[in-house]
Amino acid sequence: MVSIIVPALNEASHIASTLRALQALEGEKEILVVDGGSEDCTVEVANAAGVRVLQSARGRGAQQHAGALQSRGNILWFVHADTIPPPNAISDIVNALHDSSTVGGNFGLLFDGGSRAARQLTGIYPALRRLNLCYGDSGIFVRRTTYDAVGGFRAFALFEDLDLLRRLRKAGCFVHLDTRIVTSSRRFENRNFAVMWIRWTTLQLLYWAGVSPNLLARWYRHTRRSGA
Repeated sequence: MVSIIVPALNEASHIASTLRALQALEGEKEILVVDGGSEDCTVEVANAAGVRVLQSARGRGAQQHAGALQSRGNILWFVHADTIPPPNAISDIVNALHDSSTVGGNFGLLFDGGSRAARQLTGIYPALRRLNLCYGDSGIFVRRTTYDAVGGFRAFALFEDLDLLRRLRKAGCFVHLDTRIVTSSRRFENRNFAVMWIRWTTLQLLYWAGVSPNLLARWYRHTRRSGA
């Protein structure tokens, strides 16, 4: 069974569409929404959809790990609350894990909307995958046994996805599926793409150099508030 874990924080405007798409997928599954203290009606929307809703400390790392601990599936799939999966996602995941050397993987990524930012991000992502860079919005999935063995998501405020992927790749093969998941480009709209990209790249370089993700998250929040 695939346990689909959806971290959420103030996602009332998007999560209903995500949950409908997940519920429509064929295959044995359970859906868990892990709320990090939403101040809107995210929890009410998730409850109305009939999925299991959990509460957790805020932060995707903490929320996704809390969901993993409470889930029952032998495959864990982490899906952001503003993301729509491809129709055959579960069968794609199961087929990928038929190879015993494969510990997990992710999907290709398509940013929604017709904006310049969405087109640029969609165009850049294949190049990032060739560099073995991928992020949580691409729908990371993993065998439960491997997730438990490597320690799962850590409660980092930023780059919890890169941290997990680094440990997963040491445990076995991490595959990139050709099918694409669709995610929202809303956080990149009306922002200077070049400046945004330079700062995001700088954050990652600092992370790989050993700077604390929690320290980097404070700077990231500051630059987002400043509109950069």
